[in-house]
Amino acid sequence: MSTDLFMWLIVFWSVFMAVFMFIGGFFMFRKFLKRLPKADGHSILDWQDHYIQKTRHLWTKQQSDLLEELVSPVPELFRDVAREKIAGKIGELALDQRADRITEDLIIRGYILATPKRDHKFLRKKLDEKEMDYSQYEQLFY
Repeated sequence: MSTDLFMWLIVFWSVFMAVFMFIGGFFMFRKFLKRLPKADGHSILDWQDHYIQKTRHLWTKQQSDLLEELVSPVPELFRDVAREKIAGKIGELALDQRADRITEDLIIRGYILATPKRDHKFLRKKLDEKEMDYSQYEQLFY
């Protein structure tokens, strides 16, 4: 009886460990792919860091707080990655427009463009809480 229980415990533990190793490997592989250089010699993460560094001086405390509030629904474990990805997209938009400062418009458009469609409901909910009008961005949500 106890050997059967022990055998099932070993089987369960083996399956449990294999599943978690596959999940971890999947996320590590995704990160690896983002670090691979593209045709221009820079990776996706290199460009993201470039945009953040080039536009760091354009951010005000108020705009940083708004971005922090918008990414607050993201689980703590992924929040830093999400914040950097969104800030990189906002920086890219700001450089493309030759903006002299980061505005709410750039933050909202950058958030929409940087996040997958399944996460847009969280942005809409947060903007509704702040009573901000996002009707001008409806075409970006689709």
